[in-house]
Amino acid sequence: MSPNIPVIAIDGPSASGKGTVASRVALTLGFHYLDSGALYRLTALASRQKGIPVLEQAQQYEQDIAECAAKLDVRFEGELIFLQEEDVSLAIRDEQTSREASRVAALGAVRAALLQRQREFLQAPGLVTDGRDMATVVFPDANLKVFLTASAEERALRRYKQLIGKGFTANMVDLLKDICERDERDASREHAPLVQDSRAGLLDTTYLSADAAVAEVLRRYQIVSSHDCV
Repeated sequence: MSPNIPVIAIDGPSASGKGTVASRVALTLGFHYLDSGALYRLTALASRQKGIPVLEQAQQYEQDIAECAAKLDVRFEGELIFLQEEDVSLAIRDEQTSREASRVAALGAVRAALLQRQREFLQAPGLVTDGRDMATVVFPDANLKVFLTASAEERALRRYKQLIGKGFTANMVDLLKDICERDERDASREHAPLVQDSRAGLLDTTYLSADAAVAEVLRRYQIVSSHDCV
């Protein structure tokens, strides 16, 4: 990682709001933005399109899925995401792809295939990135590390509103169950489990608006930047 290009790494569990916060922080600072979760969702979608099982049998097809990850034909244009020139911006956000992405992300070969690809997003003037191992694995020397979380109930409610707002059907009970199960998988997986980095400051957004969370991350970055300039 270039010491001259600042990185803000935001990790946290599913539906904690880290994507919203990270993208808005990036926009405010004029930095590039990496949604690392999108790469795993894209890998799941691309694998499914090739007929590769990506749920219960994912581990048996680890190398095939990793090959899909390595060969992703992806293009990001603002909020739009294209897979082989097809706009999949909405397709990768549905609940099926979310569940598949969680399984895919637990595979060591897949994480290895996407590691360098994620690091290639680091370009001047800076990068804001969110995920589950941004601070611990992908950008361990990040200038600012934030572990952003919220209660499971609040995260389920946010996911519900997000899905309904995009025209998907959703059930609160099922969403809460899925989030709790995903938390367990993310925290207990063998490769790059979700943990709070020792240098990452906790930011609980259960009772915070997105505006307040963005302002807090910007405040922390200002403090870090001022120290770096001393």
